[in-house]
Amino acid sequence: MSAKSRSKPPEVLNAALARAKGPVSKFLARHFRHFNSASLLDAAKAYDAHVKAGGKMLVTLAGAMSTAELGISLAEMIRRDKVHAIVCTGANLEEDVFNLVAHDYYERVPDYRQLTAQDELALLGRHMNRVTDTCIPEMEAMRRIEKVVLEEWVAADAAGESHFPHEFMYRILRGGKLDKWHQIDPRNSWLLAACERNLPIIVPGWEDSTLGNIFAAHVMSGTVRNVHTVRSGIEYMAELAGWYGRTARKLRSGEGSIGFFQVGGGIAGDFPICVVPMLHQDMQRTGVPLWGYFCQVSDSTTSYGSYSGAVPNEKITWGKLGASTPKFIVESDATIVAPLIFAWVLGE
Repeated sequence: MSAKSRSKPPEVLNAALARAKGPVSKFLARHFRHFNSASLLDAAKAYDAHVKAGGKMLVTLAGAMSTAELGISLAEMIRRDKVHAIVCTGANLEEDVFNLVAHDYYERVPDYRQLTAQDELALLGRHMNRVTDTCIPEMEAMRRIEKVVLEEWVAADAAGESHFPHEFMYRILRGGKLDKWHQIDPRNSWLLAACERNLPIIVPGWEDSTLGNIFAAHVMSGTVRNVHTVRSGIEYMAELAGWYGRTARKLRSGEGSIGFFQVGGGIAGDFPICVVPMLHQDMQRTGVPLWGYFCQVSDSTTSYGSYSGAVPNEKITWGKLGASTPKFIVESDATIVAPLIFAWVLGE
């Protein structure tokens, strides 16, 4: 960068970058100049540069991003080759499908902060499971999907087969078993977009989800005989390690690296970022490169022992990130931040 370029204020440089983009990006370039808004734009610019340089991006989803309908923007990111692998909680895996088939039965509760315990019991009595301001209908969402996925579990169990949770979902989507129930534009389902591209998905701790609980119940009742019909944890880590190693080797012959875009905290982020030190320290594969980009979008703040709120530099001490890795943290609501970053990357 020339001295002349360095002397230009950030808003001028951002405006130049946004010139060929759409109105949302131009708005960000004009208004997002300081504090969390500046961090958001810096992270978006670096994400854009990362994939344009040939890099790959792993996106992690914690919280209830699928119920927040992040698929509206994430699905397009997948289709446009801006996302190359996803790590998500079991809840995010299933809730994208719940929304796909039962959206018209969802109820929004804008005054959820004022609900009494009796109000909550009334929702329970109607089988409406609340996620902040949104209620998921048990019968139209969970039980409808249970019936379809149980058929897949039982068939795999009888055949002595084992598949990952996301593979069962891919089989259902590809088989068209849910097509008649679609209640949103299928283009707004990130899981459908991932399925179409056969995107690698990692689901750590799948047992901590509605379908995970349902599977456990069917194992205990004997409907499914083999608990290993659904593969999980350690096997997922091995799958992720294989994907990371293969992707890194392909990138060595060209340009780019593997980036890490973390939405929220918890196991969705903690599990996959450990793959690099595991390969280095436990597998002695010291030639495997570190993550080449890191951004965390979270409202978790730094506190004593909080990993979800830890600043990115702490990850250097664990062999996850390098001193020179581009690092960003946006301490804000991911339902606001992630779509805006995606809009910049998509040129909207």
